[in-house]
Amino acid sequence: QLQLVESGGGLVQPGGSLRLSCAASTFTLDYYAIGWFRQAPGKEREGVSCISSRDGSTYYADSVKGRFTISRDNAKNTVYLQLNSLKPEDTAVYYCAAGDFTPVGIVPLYEYDYWGQGTQVTVSS
Repeated sequence: QLQLVESGGGLVQPGGSLRLSCAASTFTLDYYAIGWFRQAPGKEREGVSCISSRDGSTYYADSVKGRFTISRDNAKNTVYLQLNSLKPEDTAVYYCAAGDFTPVGIVPLYEYDYWGQGTQVTVSS
């Protein structure tokens, strides 16, 4: 069974930073597009960022552009999401997902095949 595991969430003050990790233990992430999503209480899950397996192209939602950075380390079979200049409205459970396609922007969640269990990010003073 293909599994993704997120880590790195936590409580941080506004303006702070976190680095989320998405690791796979049973398959190689190299061949998959990886997306990060988030879901705040009472809201729908929304796409935050994604990265292509083909050429490393990256895409961001307008709400996080310039603050979040997605990257992948194929040697560690891990994809990262660096969160900087965090705001209270960034508070959510963050999920990573893998899909066998080439993204040309933020891809809807239904396109992804595999999901992690999520990691909580709370931005509060």
